[in-house]
Amino acid sequence: MQIYLPIAELPVSILTILAMGAAVGFLSGMFGIGGGFLMTPLLIFLGIPPAVAVGTQTTQVVASSVTGALAHFTRGSIDFKMGGVLLAGGIAGSLSGIYLFKLLTAIGQIDLAISVVYVAFLSVIGAMMMIESVQAIRAARGGRVTPKRKHHSWIHGLPFKARFRRSKLYISVIPPVLVGYFVGTLSAIMGVGGGFIMIPAMIYLLRMPTNVVIGTSFFQIVFVAALTGVLHSVENQAVDIVLGFLLVIGGVIGAQYGVRAAEKMPAEQLRALLAAILLLIGMRLGYDLVSTPPDVYSVIEAEPLP
Repeated sequence: MQIYLPIAELPVSILTILAMGAAVGFLSGMFGIGGGFLMTPLLIFLGIPPAVAVGTQTTQVVASSVTGALAHFTRGSIDFKMGGVLLAGGIAGSLSGIYLFKLLTAIGQIDLAISVVYVAFLSVIGAMMMIESVQAIRAARGGRVTPKRKHHSWIHGLPFKARFRRSKLYISVIPPVLVGYFVGTLSAIMGVGGGFIMIPAMIYLLRMPTNVVIGTSFFQIVFVAALTGVLHSVENQAVDIVLGFLLVIGGVIGAQYGVRAAEKMPAEQLRALLAAILLLIGMRLGYDLVSTPPDVYSVIEAEPLP
């Protein structure tokens, strides 16, 4: 059964959209991420205009993140103080990102910008995660303990320190605000919750314990993604309600099964699987950028009308 998407101006299969939402929701629950970095490219592959894909799928990110945040709230694995600091930066970043999105749309370069940013980020982050995951898996099989990374002394020397008791940290609020700002900007431009950047930043940069990282990331993503979706709808008219509703239904269902699956897999294998997915999607988007389009056309100067 097909349905016509009014904003995207495209007929699509309802079952296809529901299946995509469930699949991304499953991966979202498994990896502790909003899933936007997966959904946006998949919608583009389906034929949805990139601007509409970015604006609409924020609804799915919000739904998946709410279910994830609630699950972690019941376990007490959310640092609300750290989440609030990250959120402050995220709100400012979202406002900046929406302005930049609107500017790129006005000059007709938003589709290219979205694709290029996705290729760059997915390829770099996917490669880094894959290398580290392979090293961790080899160390585990060889019975060796992976050495802990050294603390970033320059962060501990920054001013405006605050105590984050849930994370057992006493650090400056400047790095969390900057991380939140950066992720908020990307959220507006790429249509992502930012978990695939936020989680590594919280672990390796802020040195947060892994048992509170995913829950805190979900908490921040809920509000930043919701704000981004509202701004995209008001400022750019790029949110297709019908498409978003179908994605939410599939995403909420899939996320529940993803959380259960994550409990049965080692962390190193989860990171390697996520890295492989990132690399594959980045390669596909890169191919689309350089390959010859199916409809080749040229621009010629027309004769002036009499």
